[in-house]
Amino acid sequence: MAATNINIRTDSELKAKAQSVLSDLGLDMSTAINVFLNQIVYTQAIPFNIEKPKALKPQQPRSALRGCLKKKLKITEARCKLYRL
Repeated sequence: MAATNINIRTDSELKAKAQSVLSDLGLDMSTAINVFLNQIVYTQAIPFNIEKPKALKPQQPRSALRGCLKKKLKITEARCKLYRL
């Protein structure tokens, strides 16, 4: 299979944060994007839900939400940092 280039434009801060998370996971940007594209082909869909974030309730601080999400969804610390949870 021949390789091809994809050029995208993104916010420089977002790129740096994503690269940091990917580095923690042992991946580079190219590998992560290829994983994403392969999942699109495999599932015939975007491989995650795209929805409007729910607002935090005033009595529910971010630290409480972070613990809840990490426990229930078993997401990594790196993802928590990416989503600023």
